[in-house]
Amino acid sequence: MTTDKEHHQKFVSNSTESVRMFKVDWMEALSKVHFSVPLIVYLPVIGWCFWKAQGSLLLLAAWFLGGLLVWSFTEYVLHRFLFHWVPPGNWGERLHFIWHGVHHDYPNDRLRLVMPPSVSIPLAILFFTGFRLLVGAPTVYPFFAGFVLGYLCYDMMHYAMHHLRWNNPFWQRIKQHHMLHHYQENDRGFGVSNPLWDYVFNTTFQLTRKKS
Repeated sequence: MTTDKEHHQKFVSNSTESVRMFKVDWMEALSKVHFSVPLIVYLPVIGWCFWKAQGSLLLLAAWFLGGLLVWSFTEYVLHRFLFHWVPPGNWGERLHFIWHGVHHDYPNDRLRLVMPPSVSIPLAILFFTGFRLLVGAPTVYPFFAGFVLGYLCYDMMHYAMHHLRWNNPFWQRIKQHHMLHHYQENDRGFGVSNPLWDYVFNTTFQLTRKKS
């Protein structure tokens, strides 16, 4: 599998403006989204899942936490093996630029830091259908609520990492993890909302401490 290690960092802009990706206006419009849109779309989905959930509080909490954990793994896998995969040929490079390369070239583009509904809604339907086949109903509802909440945390944290100043040491460490992925080693640090799976699969950064 080819990654984008050799393609990345040819050009990096600090502009917050959006570069045009598509000649067709409606396609260009669908590629941009305000950071608040995922909250508007998916918080009701989480509420609906809780409304449909059945069972003891302990069991619901267990499935909910399971959904959060599965999201964190899904985030890692998608980022590492799909977003950073460069298919062969010029069309492959173009596709890679559309689905992730644009973010590495324009990391502060305010309208391309969260996933647009044109992509996230079909993916959400596919994931929900697959999870329902695996775990059945009503178990799927608390599980999917946790999964979707994990996705929202990922999107909101990703936006915040690029546009907010964090003073808390814990959050600063998570932001540093993502910035190292952008500006030093883009073949490491694939966890965005948390570095858990980078530690599990040894793709975190080897930071050396300065001697005092």
